[in-house]
Amino acid sequence: MAAPGAPVTVTVTYSNEKHSIQVASQQEDGEPTLQDMAVLIEQVTGVPVPFQKLIYKGKSLKELEQPLSALGVKNGCKVMLIGKRNSPEEEAELKKLKDLEKSVEQIANKLEEVNKEFTGIQKGFLAKDLQAEALKQLDKRIKGTAEQFMKILEQIDAINLPENFSDCKLKKKGLVKRVQVRFEVT
Repeated sequence: MAAPGAPVTVTVTYSNEKHSIQVASQQEDGEPTLQDMAVLIEQVTGVPVPFQKLIYKGKSLKELEQPLSALGVKNGCKVMLIGKRNSPEEEAELKKLKDLEKSVEQIANKLEEVNKEFTGIQKGFLAKDLQAEALKQLDKRIKGTAEQFMKILEQIDAINLPENFSDCKLKKKGLVKRVQVRFEVT
């Protein structure tokens, strides 16, 4: 059995393909989980995690947060994957949404910086005579981030997806919600 936190090498069979993958934990000092393995399998096979059905020793592996060791998966094991890849068209749309998602995170980070600066001003870390000008600058930056969020919402809204692009539709809906939550903060 692998030591806790040690990567686990697994052979994944998908269709007529075989992939040897080394699964490491995404948490420091943690054991590799089924989620860690599923994400790697998505990268290797192109089958998105929600569309994966992983089978080991005749049993379906479903509990993504479980460590592989708790599921009996260890070095040298074979896991079978059943699932479907997205079409190239859907992958292109997913890439657009992932790029927008990165933009949302960057803008959210800028907003977090503004929030920290504002908190510092509230706590009196800036001389009284400089506070008015600093608040004016923060107000400008907040309005700028709000405008950036609005532009992203417009870009998301402009993406038209066919009915069968269910993965994209879920991603799009989730992204809109994330932007709205961030937007409420501004």
